[in-house]
Amino acid sequence: MRFLFVFATLSILLLSLPLFSYSAQFTLDGTVLELTDSNFDQAISSFDYIFVDFYAPWCGHCKHLSPELDKAAPILAQLKEPIVIAKINADKYTGIASKYEIDGYPTLKIFLHGVPTDYYGPRKADLLVRFLKKFVAPNVAILSSDAEIRNFIEEAGLNFPIFIGYGLNESVITNVAVKYKKRAWFTVAKDFSEEAMALHDFDKVPALITLHPTYDERSVFYGPFEEPFLEEFVQQNMFPIVIPINYETLKQLRDDERKIVLTIMDDAKTEKSRQLIETLKAAASANRDFIFGYVGVKQYADFAESFEVNKKTKLPKMVVWDGNEDFFSVIGSESIDEEEEQRSQVTRFIEGYRQGSVIQKQIGALSFMGYINSLIGIRTIYIIVFVVLIIMIIQTINKEEPLTVGTREQAAAAHDRPGSSTSEEEEDEDHRHQHVSSSSRSGKKED
Repeated sequence: MRFLFVFATLSILLLSLPLFSYSAQFTLDGTVLELTDSNFDQAISSFDYIFVDFYAPWCGHCKHLSPELDKAAPILAQLKEPIVIAKINADKYTGIASKYEIDGYPTLKIFLHGVPTDYYGPRKADLLVRFLKKFVAPNVAILSSDAEIRNFIEEAGLNFPIFIGYGLNESVITNVAVKYKKRAWFTVAKDFSEEAMALHDFDKVPALITLHPTYDERSVFYGPFEEPFLEEFVQQNMFPIVIPINYETLKQLRDDERKIVLTIMDDAKTEKSRQLIETLKAAASANRDFIFGYVGVKQYADFAESFEVNKKTKLPKMVVWDGNEDFFSVIGSESIDEEEEQRSQVTRFIEGYRQGSVIQKQIGALSFMGYINSLIGIRTIYIIVFVVLIIMIIQTINKEEPLTVGTREQAAAAHDRPGSSTSEEEEDEDHRHQHVSSSSRSGKKED
């Protein structure tokens, strides 16, 4: 009997040795781990939360990101649930790069218990820390006073919507919170004052409040709190009621299957555009089965021009986009006349789409032809056709597929291509000039 006990004990110790050797190779000291193909899998297995920068030494964005990771690493290492920051030269260790489908630099992923999730958040150290804390936070945070509510909202930052359940038990929203944890904050307030209710603009409990701090927007849900209705409210309030389209929001939209009512303006920052956006908000409130978005040609020209927008197009223009390669023009409602009442025009557009009075079109070739037709002079056309033929020949030689504008994710992925501006401050300007097309319909980025 004693022999069996000793044998069992030794067996357990021997089985434990590889686990100890795994952890012994890495020290959680707040520095960025430099990984190779020989220890990458061990690092992923050793830590519950590990944030990995897949970089290339020649990449300008990678060089700019590196010191930000050095600043964030010691802060994240001190969390109750530590997050380790690591990096690997994906240009050198091509086997690892291929395994995780790395096709642009830097590519950032956070591994949660060994499962990778793409990271599209901010890259400045302080914002990156705040963003990553989301992954190790409780599924539902419990708030016990007005002060805790204020502090939570402040600490949560601007990158995620915040759902606060007033007078709700956490068990009511736990399942939904687990499902959408990577995309939103979920909390319940146990004790709160009438001042808190007035601040968040609701007058009875139980209530679930959505906050979008970036856009200074809030929504209220009074039930029913059965899971299907609750989840529908959460899905519809993941985004602001009308969302500006840029490379960052396109990445967020990739997980939503709703069609996008897209309004294309000349300049989204003018007073007339702001008035139109307010009109769109009213329409969006009544049509939550769509996502309403807007884009200015001056802010994101390449994206806007993908929808048959050229110098002759009357703007603002409205289309319904499926988020991939198809969009729909509503017959008789192609453009908004700024001299007429705009709310009725937007209403007619939505009604026309629902009634099927549409022309379905494809992004890409048609928008290119629109560009051709907007040019003056046959000689110019001949020159462009010649250039296009040369590009096609080069692509054929390199065995590349034709360029397509692609999906909402492909449009956003264009930002991550190497060789562009090397500073975060310059990124907004880069995005205005960066082409939204991708090297293939699979969404891979060009190096």
